[in-house]
Amino acid sequence: MEAAGERGEDEDEEEEEGEEEWLLRSLSLYEALHSFELHAPTRVIEWALGKRVCVAGYGCCGRNEILQLLPPATLQAKESQGLCPERDFKVECGGFSDRPVYNLKHVPGTSLLVTSGPPDSSVQLWRVAAEDSDVIKSISTISTENSAEESWAKIATISTRAPWVLHGSRLCSTRITELESQKEVYVAASGSSEELSSLAFLDGSTAVLCCAVGQLCVADVRQRGPVQVVPIPSAPRGQRWCAAVGCSELSSQPIACVSSGGSVVVVDVRKTSQCSASAQCTVPSPGSDAELLSVSWAPALSGCLAVSGFDGSVRVYDTRSWAAAGCHAQPLFVHEGHAWGGTRPRVTAHAWHPHRPRTLVSAATDGSLHIWDWVQPRGS
Repeated sequence: MEAAGERGEDEDEEEEEGEEEWLLRSLSLYEALHSFELHAPTRVIEWALGKRVCVAGYGCCGRNEILQLLPPATLQAKESQGLCPERDFKVECGGFSDRPVYNLKHVPGTSLLVTSGPPDSSVQLWRVAAEDSDVIKSISTISTENSAEESWAKIATISTRAPWVLHGSRLCSTRITELESQKEVYVAASGSSEELSSLAFLDGSTAVLCCAVGQLCVADVRQRGPVQVVPIPSAPRGQRWCAAVGCSELSSQPIACVSSGGSVVVVDVRKTSQCSASAQCTVPSPGSDAELLSVSWAPALSGCLAVSGFDGSVRVYDTRSWAAAGCHAQPLFVHEGHAWGGTRPRVTAHAWHPHRPRTLVSAATDGSLHIWDWVQPRGS
């Protein structure tokens, strides 16, 4: 019996040593990895003024914190910093929401935040603390006629003409509201009640709407005619879809559409009915709950996008080698740090740094928040 016990202890030690070796090898893939534990998990990550990061709780019971965090000062350093302690993230200011926060957007050029979440499709407006205050203050709520009868609203913001919010839970309820006057400046002319999964402004006159069933619409907000909806090309049906618009100074802006089955389709905003590139990504449990599905383009890394929401990882892909006929895509990098503690959380949100090419922020259902920068491959 004693011998058996000794063998068990030896096996445990070997397993721990193996995990440590695996962790050290994994850390060598990063230029930097900063970790923080939130009091409650967030499903929103938004860059705000001065490179702050905004997060918010989404619990159904009680009040949910909305926080503005100062990222680690060492994030701006050129040398590798390795794994840094959680104190490197600092809470600058905060507030409380009486409802879960499922969506949060900063209004460019202002100190305003817009949020949405269950139980209806109303939108909440907040002002971030002034220099002499550490409070994020609730200002007002934007409601629509049928907001109480619909699910939570997807939102996008812009300040080209005036601070606007594009919001809606279904295609037929999509509208633009001017934040200062709360005047309705646009309503999508559509009889479709399909659920929206994502919204985005292309510019002050154009917006992209993506329906969860796999449909795209490019709407000109200056026109009052019916909006045209087209199916995502070369896309398998029966899956849930979301989309993201690439950052480009050119007239051609790419739209990336990702499905709950791991399909990714890239289209040109000028020809949404034609597939520019497509790929099948290897993801665990395809077709499972896609509530947290997310895709985003890198603002400072040409042709790269990130996908999350399937499990505890964030996968980065280089789409420049993809063809319209499709291919099996291998990720450029996979961040698995949220699962290092032995748990199996799911990534709830991710966001690229506005200027650093390979730096992302990601959060998971266990309350972990990471800012990470992976090592650039040799020869690239």
